Amino acid sequence: MDADVSESAGPPDDPAAGGDRPPSGSGSGATPVTGAGHRRHWLRWTALGASFVVLVAAGVGAWLYRKLDGNIRTDTSTAAELKVYERERPASVVHDAENILLIGSDSRAGDNRKYGRDDGGSQRSDTTILLHLAADRKSVTAMSLPRDLMVEIPVCHGADGAATKKQFAQFNWAFELGGTACTIRTVEKMTGIRIDHHMVVDFDGFKDMVDAVDGVEVCLKKPVDDADAHLKLPAGRQKLDGEQALGYVRARKSIGNGSDTERMDRQQQFLGALVNKVQSDGVLLNPTRLYPVLDAATKALTTDPGLDSLKDLYELVRGLRNVPTDKVQFLTVPRQPYAANANRDELVQPDADRLFKRLRKDDPVAVVPADELKRDDEKNNGKNNAATDTPDASGPSPTPTYSGNNAAADLCKQ
Repeated sequence: MDADVSESAGPPDDPAAGGDRPPSGSGSGATPVTGAGHRRHWLRWTALGASFVVLVAAGVGAWLYRKLDGNIRTDTSTAAELKVYERERPASVVHDAENILLIGSDSRAGDNRKYGRDDGGSQRSDTTILLHLAADRKSVTAMSLPRDLMVEIPVCHGADGAATKKQFAQFNWAFELGGTACTIRTVEKMTGIRIDHHMVVDFDGFKDMVDAVDGVEVCLKKPVDDADAHLKLPAGRQKLDGEQALGYVRARKSIGNGSDTERMDRQQQFLGALVNKVQSDGVLLNPTRLYPVLDAATKALTTDPGLDSLKDLYELVRGLRNVPTDKVQFLTVPRQPYAANANRDELVQPDADRLFKRLRKDDPVAVVPADELKRDDEKNNGKNNAATDTPDASGPSPTPTYSGNNAAADLCKQ
């Protein structure tokens, strides 16, 4: 009976069970823990340690998420303004295709004062790009809109709520007169393309994004010394930091022929190199490298309510991360010097409307460098397939080709 009680109370090796056999291999004074007990002891601490690591990681992850999410500024006034004019806006044509208007703010207020005179804190759209995401997410087309393009600007409302008059003026006036909403409505009226989302990026944000990827490589045919752009660079291949990159994409008189068209080409090439750097360097797959990029990008952005969270931006980027760099294309809307003022631009028709139609219908377009396109034009007596968009007897029309570049291009080899 006593033996039964002793056995039921626990194994004989366990002192608490009243057993009189010492643990195997122990001497007097040894800690009375068996191999199995030691393993249980170790497992408990391992489980506790793992739980602690998971909790810390989750806490850090949640903190980082809230920080990045909180960086993004929401533009609710644009959404309210667009709602007033909803009946005038074009409808979406292709399900799942998206059009995002990217606006580079030219404000000279605050930290941006060193880049020029602050006209009472006013701002214009220094750079505007219509980003078309194909419905199948296999290609991206970025179409630049010249700031000096002469366009019809509709009646808009300024920051004080006062209505502006409808006018024919240069494109970047729309942003100064009525902000993002006026710019969106101007683009929609000109192209017939519905803008689904918008993002406004300021100077400092652009610099921080370049620095976050440890600079971007460019190639210069000649040295650059531009005091206005705060830029002094030798010729050849070199890596630009954020400050240099901003000067590079903004410089106008010191690089090339000084035209705004060439400046837009340079901006497109730089953005392509930035996209290539992010994809080829594994930034998207490396959390320690991705976080600084996300931090800089989210701080730089002011977006509509549909893109104002980290989750929304993640879903957008996730759908694009597998797009081949040669399918990330940059081009400028067909333009030429404005007949009444050579310092302004006007659309080349019907080429511009054909391009707008293809983007509206999510039809493909192709781009080649300007020099290559010029050679093809000369071969074909000044005609290229961008000038037509109708099928012939042999079948559908070829994909129209425009002057531009893609993110895979090595600009030093062109």
